[in-house]
Amino acid sequence: MTKKIYRLITIKLLLVAILFSGAGISQENKAEQNGQDKNKTQQIYVFDIKEKIAKPIWRKTQMALEEARKMNTDHIIIDMNTYGGQVNYADSLRSALLRSQIPVTVFINNNAASAGALISIACDSIYMLPGANIGAATVVNQSGEKMPDKYQSYMRATMRSTAEANNRDPQIAEAMVDASIEIEGIIEEGKVLTFTTEEAIEHGFCEGKATSISQVIQNLGIKDYEITKQRLTATDKIIGFLISPVVSGVLIMVIIGGIYFELQSPGLGFPAAAAILAALLYFAPLYLEGLAANWEILLFIGGILLILLELFVITGFGVAGVSGLLLMITGLTLSMVDNFKFNFTIGQLDTVAKAFFTVATAMLLSLIGSFYLGKKMFTTTTFGHLALDSVQDRAEGYTSEEEEYTEVIGQEGTAHTVLRPAGKVEVNDDIYDAFAEAGFIDKGSRVKITGYTNTQLKVRKID
Repeated sequence: MTKKIYRLITIKLLLVAILFSGAGISQENKAEQNGQDKNKTQQIYVFDIKEKIAKPIWRKTQMALEEARKMNTDHIIIDMNTYGGQVNYADSLRSALLRSQIPVTVFINNNAASAGALISIACDSIYMLPGANIGAATVVNQSGEKMPDKYQSYMRATMRSTAEANNRDPQIAEAMVDASIEIEGIIEEGKVLTFTTEEAIEHGFCEGKATSISQVIQNLGIKDYEITKQRLTATDKIIGFLISPVVSGVLIMVIIGGIYFELQSPGLGFPAAAAILAALLYFAPLYLEGLAANWEILLFIGGILLILLELFVITGFGVAGVSGLLLMITGLTLSMVDNFKFNFTIGQLDTVAKAFFTVATAMLLSLIGSFYLGKKMFTTTTFGHLALDSVQDRAEGYTSEEEEYTEVIGQEGTAHTVLRPAGKVEVNDDIYDAFAEAGFIDKGSRVKITGYTNTQLKVRKID
């Protein structure tokens, strides 16, 4: 019996020894593997954020993150120098960075103000150029005026949650938005917080100083590495240029101006071609980037069809015309908004409001410019002689008047077609070319002949 017990004890001791030796081998192999991972050449992807935070930067960042993922990059570094921009795109950027499975470091190469501060705090680590700044994230409008508190509240919560996600002081992040927050020894009430490099390091909003990307990599403890920088193709640059708010506004002006001038002349000509080309340049890049959906483009096309229906079929300017105008504005506005959903959050409403402001401003400027150019284009010599300016004087025997035209001056007639402002009128059962003194005149309206110019009667609507 005793021998059996000794044998069992011996077997158990052998088993324990084998297990420990196996665990030791396993730990040794794991250590070796970790050493190999640590010593392997690290792939680092670098891209810039050095412009205003807007749609082109959001597009550029999406492309960078996707390319880095496909390359199995070990680390992403953002070279940043921005004064901020649109909050909605900054919020989209910070969400993408927080979800990134690849560690992201930002190198603040001078400024990370406003929206730039939010994006920086969303990164896993922050390094700053000596003398750089981060902060001042109060939400302002297009004129630089502080927005109402509901916008500040949203930004405060966004900054706070972003800081918490990366183990940074949420109260400090909130103080970068709200001047009413006081933090003893850091910021007094009534001032919005902005950190210098040294202050950011002291209070945990910066891991250290660096003067270049290579020094940032050195500070990260990476010795053997290969850098891949984002390279935008010519097509990417063109799309980025076309989707910028300023260019989008100019294209809208050309669309509206082209439609206006086309309605002033018969047939299809240069204004129509300009409007069609501008519409293609406006919608095509937005559609390719997934911003403009099919139904948003169809809204715009439907709006144009309703306006044409009002002008050429129904006449006047009533329900169809107003509906068409609203559909055009809606299509143009929503096409500028990324993945529009009817959830009406503050962030989305702010985005839609800014897009609507761009569209409305562009349309207003286009209409004003069209009215002005319509009157001045053929009388100015600034761009050369667009119209024949030689005079065939009546005293020299020249005349273009026909007796039948001059005889009807002062008489009344009927608009044979819609006058926009040109058209035809019927007087004494005869049809004449005519133009309205002001505004449009519906078909069938009574008119009075007030003059004769350039083989056309000048008429005024009789109320």
